[in-house]
Amino acid sequence: MNRQSMIKQAQLLQKKLLEAQENLETLTVEATAGGGMVKAIVNGKMKLTSLAIDPEIIDPNEVEILEEIVTAAINEALQKAQDLAQEKMNAITGQMGLPGTF
Repeated sequence: MNRQSMIKQAQLLQKKLLEAQENLETLTVEATAGGGMVKAIVNGKMKLTSLAIDPEIIDPNEVEILEEIVTAAINEALQKAQDLAQEKMNAITGQMGLPGTF
């Protein structure tokens, strides 16, 4: 592979990676905890975009339990978002014959 071809390939890879990163903001993943009583939605940029708590789970005497359930839902959603981002980046770098970037 000559130098010119390598430069073009690197530019194409950079463009595809930028497009994929921008696209991640529009992709979301959802996770639930507490038997579905708490739902967290996170986008591909690792930002919590929505948190829903079923009013039935709210008990002023058991705030710690609610906090644990909310934390579990958010952490699961964040992990799913990270896995999604990794998958998208690997798809691009794999096409170019390069290892993952995350």
